[in-house]
Amino acid sequence: MPETLERKDCVIVGGGPAGMIAGLLLARLGVEVCVLEKHEDFLRDFRGDTIHPSTLKIMDELGIIDRFLEIPHRRMYTVSVSSPTGVSTLANFSRLPRPYNFVAFLPQWDFLDFIASEAERYDNFQLIREAPVTGLLFEGERVAGVKYDGVDGPVEVPARLVIGADGRSSTIREQADLELQDSRSPMDVLWFRISRRPGESVPFVNTAGGFAAIVIDRDEYWQVAFCIPKGGYAQLRSGEVDVIADQLTPQLPVVAERFREEITTWDDVKLLSVSVNRLLRWYRDGLLCIGDAAHAMSPAGGVGINLAIQDAVAAARIIGPTLVRGEDVPDTLLYRVQQRRLLPARLIQAGQVRIFANLYPKYLDQPYSPPLVPRIIGRVSPLQKLLARIIGIGLRPERVGKAIVNAPKP
Repeated sequence: MPETLERKDCVIVGGGPAGMIAGLLLARLGVEVCVLEKHEDFLRDFRGDTIHPSTLKIMDELGIIDRFLEIPHRRMYTVSVSSPTGVSTLANFSRLPRPYNFVAFLPQWDFLDFIASEAERYDNFQLIREAPVTGLLFEGERVAGVKYDGVDGPVEVPARLVIGADGRSSTIREQADLELQDSRSPMDVLWFRISRRPGESVPFVNTAGGFAAIVIDRDEYWQVAFCIPKGGYAQLRSGEVDVIADQLTPQLPVVAERFREEITTWDDVKLLSVSVNRLLRWYRDGLLCIGDAAHAMSPAGGVGINLAIQDAVAAARIIGPTLVRGEDVPDTLLYRVQQRRLLPARLIQAGQVRIFANLYPKYLDQPYSPPLVPRIIGRVSPLQKLLARIIGIGLRPERVGKAIVNAPKP
């Protein structure tokens, strides 16, 4: 027989940015909340490493920003695209309101460890690791909790509300039988890492014939997102893995040289098949999906983390007071969360799929031609500020609200 835990006000499935932020905010309000994370820790590579100005502002409102900024991080004030024809500035964060006029770069596991440590100050917060969720509990048609495989056997967690924050391959979304609408992504991503030597510097965003590449400085190594045309992986893999180095050489010779030295098989390269989709309905009675579980984004701009965290803030502010009162959350409130967050998700997805699609080649041996959007934005300073605002702050930024800000400290 499965073990049954004490009933929670809210159980959150997924310990990513959306799940951990939602858990922290609900715990501050006094909600009995449990976050289920399927892994033992947060140490997974090739995840988004950007903390945007809007998230920095949220942590400021919560009074935890000083502790966060003690974590080693790098600050990016502009985003430029390097190409065979030169460098164009796409976004200028330095022109956003101070003091958070930059994007902070740090490994996502450091951010999640920090949020977990802040949430665990509250006795009403629980993080259970190594807890892969296998299904939902029901009372009639209403979702009433979840089931997961614990280290000692199956466990059931009854809850007034289940929040699905388990990413683009969401188990919760599938178990709840929520309908998904797809938009065709213009690219897939190959991730790999190579060593970085002291003093080395390469452009952050690069585009050339047949690929685009984002090179993230992780101090001791480079983490590289090699963006290829959607569906092009099979063709690329039909040859030797050095074909990637061959394509990189004209634009990123340092990366290409190191690739040949250190990447020997295709097993050293990880494929992310990019999906851009969203649920037609983010909720059902007793359940709400947020973040990538509700709307999977392209990696373009790193905005997926920003949107996911804003979803979590909106959800906590809207549904938190009901859970604090010990009441079930009605569908009307779940609908309010979707309606508040739907338009920003749709507009950003449209921009990723249509407006910025020409940043990425349509086929592997496509000759290089300067992308139109970077050329235009690179010449118009107000557009650089506008794009920085969209990427860094979002189309509908969220405030945590007075109830959460003024909640008793642990």
